[in-house]
Amino acid sequence: MRCLAFICLLSLAAFFTTASAALPLRVFVSVAPEKTFVTRVGGRRVRVAVMVQPGSSPHSYEPTPRQIAALADSDLYFRIGVPFERSWMQRIRSMNPRMKVVDLREELSLHNGADHHHPGGQHGASHQDFHIWTSPRRVITMAARIRDVLTDLDPAGASAYEANYQAFAIDLRALDAEIRGLLAGSRSRRFLVFHPAWDYFADEYGLQQIAIEIDGKTPGAAALGQLIERAKREEIHTIFVQRQHSSAPALAVARALDARIIRVDPLAEDYAASLIRLARSLREALR
Repeated sequence: MRCLAFICLLSLAAFFTTASAALPLRVFVSVAPEKTFVTRVGGRRVRVAVMVQPGSSPHSYEPTPRQIAALADSDLYFRIGVPFERSWMQRIRSMNPRMKVVDLREELSLHNGADHHHPGGQHGASHQDFHIWTSPRRVITMAARIRDVLTDLDPAGASAYEANYQAFAIDLRALDAEIRGLLAGSRSRRFLVFHPAWDYFADEYGLQQIAIEIDGKTPGAAALGQLIERAKREEIHTIFVQRQHSSAPALAVARALDARIIRVDPLAEDYAASLIRLARSLREALR
């Protein structure tokens, strides 16, 4: 009986090993930009599903029943530090204990706190930006991690993953160079946002974002007045807002400044195009 049990265990292990290597690899990611990264590296050897759906907030997202069912049949999950992961990751792991979970923040330099600035020079001590992918150079490191993990699960695809990674890295370096060129002649280096989602982008390109929102909350009348006065002094006439957040407070500030509102999306799946759109808008706003 012991021998039979041992053979059964070996058979189960072989089954799961074979299943995990079956193509395409079934991969879940937290946000849409990750889908672009994994698809660029994995190519046809991966099938990628996104957890946070378009227009939803990664702060409060809850997986749908269909996503929960799909997770039970997935090979790999790439997490990236978005807020909903804190409350859901343990449950996600329990749904599929054999699924490999990889944190793409590993080997990256991360901000310990807020780099954005509030009215009166205040800093948001409790804010920590999770949008690390808005820095193309950090994405190169993440892509290398994706390559290594996919190769570990699917050794037969090693050469394809390496070739895809190299091509993607070339495109990311070109993207970085284009953004630097667009922003090189900017007179000002400060830009106004509603939600502070661009710490890593600003840090990468020598900019500074000024946020209307403070630690997830709209500021009170006094703080809002200080922000408006500061924006007037610095001749800021553009406010960048996200589709995932209400723009009502930004509209009030825009009216006070006679400023235009530009919608940008750090969660866009068309990663390169979205950053180029932001850089071109910033070039106009920072003249």
